[in-house]
Amino acid sequence: MKHLLKSALVAASLVGTAAPAFADEVVFNAVTLAPRQVNITEPFAMFVDEVNERFEGRVRIVWRGGPEVMPPFRQAEGVRNGSIDMAYTSPSYYGGLVPASPTMNLSFNDYETIAATDYHERLSELHEEQGLVLLGEIPATDLDFLIYLAEPIESLDELQGKRIRVFPTLLPLIQALGAEPIVLPMEEIFTAMERGTVDGFVQGPVGNHLQYEGIVHQVIYPGVYRAGFPVLVNPDTWAEVPAETQAELISFLRDDFAPRMDEIWEDDLAQGVAEMEQAGFQRLELTGADEEAYRQIAMDAAWATIVESAGEEIAAELRPMME
Repeated sequence: MKHLLKSALVAASLVGTAAPAFADEVVFNAVTLAPRQVNITEPFAMFVDEVNERFEGRVRIVWRGGPEVMPPFRQAEGVRNGSIDMAYTSPSYYGGLVPASPTMNLSFNDYETIAATDYHERLSELHEEQGLVLLGEIPATDLDFLIYLAEPIESLDELQGKRIRVFPTLLPLIQALGAEPIVLPMEEIFTAMERGTVDGFVQGPVGNHLQYEGIVHQVIYPGVYRAGFPVLVNPDTWAEVPAETQAELISFLRDDFAPRMDEIWEDDLAQGVAEMEQAGFQRLELTGADEEAYRQIAMDAAWATIVESAGEEIAAELRPMME
């Protein structure tokens, strides 16, 4: 993947000094949930590069930065109120605005399987009702979520009482396992682990070995859920884009770019596993009935929360599309 992203990252580093907009060009100032150097923002760098080339003279994205520009948990609201035009974020970071948004994580299916349903269209309607445009998602299905621990355990029962950093989607699962979930931004994980404020954290499977070597001693497999990063747009800025270009941009992201992005992580995953082993991360592998029970707990706990926040009707409508 890294060789595929090199040119995109170079281009993204230059967007702030790009040429002035054309007379009818619509400019989207964008922020991301993580800084430029973090691996999960690399596909957004590619998206910026491809959009700016393909839609030159019509649409241009200027990537202003990440959490240093706007706190991650405020980015969706910033898009809604017009403080920023676009955000590449986590679906779980704005469940208070769009209660159904965290459902984007709640599947073990790949992007094309989900896209073959009406899921994205229905989720777009739910965003529109709350004053947000859902352009689409940039998927990373293979980047499921693992539990990383400072002290090794031998079974999930030993998670009882442990303090685990989560993002909101994982909160119900950690509670169901008897641990104490603590919601923190990604950039605060290291300090919390170093100080013993948390006993572990939930994170994706790549890019963790260098940062947490000597602090993390065990990783629990398998991962749960899937990763997908919604691209949110301010409706007023979106209204400046001609309808024909709107349709073309949505189609580009959902039908062209997104399926490609769901296929780029294989080498990174293999490398991530090897790097964690080299860094001394022990592996607790759940298998058979234990694995099945763990995954079922993860899904049931998360969807029960969706019932509470979005309503039973919405949950019943969306869950079959994801499963």
